[in-house]
Amino acid sequence: MAAQHFNLIGYTRVSTNGQDAQLQRDALTTAGCGRIFEDKISSRATTRPGLAEAFDRLRPTDTLCVWKLDRLGRSVKEVLTIADSLHDQGVGLRILTGTLTGTYNPTGEGKFFFIMMAAFAELERDMIRERTMAGLAAARAQGRTGGRPTVMSPDILAAAQARRANGESPTQIAKALGISRASIYRHLPNSNPRTMPPGQNP
Repeated sequence: MAAQHFNLIGYTRVSTNGQDAQLQRDALTTAGCGRIFEDKISSRATTRPGLAEAFDRLRPTDTLCVWKLDRLGRSVKEVLTIADSLHDQGVGLRILTGTLTGTYNPTGEGKFFFIMMAAFAELERDMIRERTMAGLAAARAQGRTGGRPTVMSPDILAAAQARRANGESPTQIAKALGISRASIYRHLPNSNPRTMPPGQNP
């Protein structure tokens, strides 16, 4: 009996086993993905078994669907290489959220636009990293070399907002910035479990 085949195949990626891809899976299922493949691995790893399996399942005229561009790759070179590979197979790419949303074909003007959006996504990650480092440096300058600061500085707040917009949970943000979850809930009201939309993680 031939294997079941789907026209829209989803892919999710989280960097660590401590993260949850449920938000991504829910969005991909709602978009109509018949099959979803997943990696729980750093994007800096040399191999991604889930993505490789998704490629094996894809056929010409199919579309690979991801929740956000940075789930596909963390650099312009990596994302563009994957997009070109998809195009060589006659496979489309669909992005559900973020700066680049929709289905695209990486050729001609579309390819130029995609390069620019991928570059912007990489720049956005660099800015988040810089804000995080600036926030930690500001905390150290104020004598908070350890523990959790009780007051959230503008730099730390900017870093927390950027990380939240990038899909990180309040727990992950608090750990990364060295602050309490209570501070996250207080300064980012939408992160409070009592007010968060269904499907998001506290």
